[in-house]
Amino acid sequence: MQDYKWLHEYCLNRFGSVAALEAHLPTPATPKKLKALSDDRYLSTMALRVFRAGLKHSLVDAKWPAFEQAFFGFDPEKVTLMGGDHLERLMQDARIIRHLGKLKSVPRNAQLILDIAHEHGSFGNFIAEWPVTDIVGLWRYLFKHGNQMGGLSSPRFLRMVGKDTFIPSHDVVAALNAQKIVDRVPSSQRDQAAVQAAFNQWHAESGRPMCQLSMMLSYTANH
Repeated sequence: MQDYKWLHEYCLNRFGSVAALEAHLPTPATPKKLKALSDDRYLSTMALRVFRAGLKHSLVDAKWPAFEQAFFGFDPEKVTLMGGDHLERLMQDARIIRHLGKLKSVPRNAQLILDIAHEHGSFGNFIAEWPVTDIVGLWRYLFKHGNQMGGLSSPRFLRMVGKDTFIPSHDVVAALNAQKIVDRVPSSQRDQAAVQAAFNQWHAESGRPMCQLSMMLSYTANH
């Protein structure tokens, strides 16, 4: 694989200057900000990611105020009390997206957030304290213990709340393939470990957040 110096020079050649490159790169939230985000906002964002999957994001986002009302502001304690009858009634609510599997995921993920908050003080504490050098471990945790959090949903959810993570998007996977790190979307633990190791090396060489390295790597993909 190429080192960070190559990656940086490639991106500089593309954008022409350091300032132009930096303007295109995301900034992760600080641990303090992640810890300050309330559990209901984590649940709302997790649900938003679940409903966005496979659908036009603008369509889902436009309906989100109605979702906030339907799910009691995504208060995890209230949402966990929503039984099957309540969810069936929501299937008749034309203001929201009526997908029973995704609707069922909300109280299940609310329980996950409550369980983690009980152990760590808040869900935000848990997210903030997870090391970015094992961010794929957090993906797997959310996939295993959450609901509808497979595929790109876990890393995209983390990016949405500001947790530093790389995302194996189409362009990133293409770039990883060109670097002969993986030749497919890293779904197995072995492939995820290989990708994590590569990002850890670039992270150690540059001091840059994973999200910035991920974006920079995507710019090297051939279209």
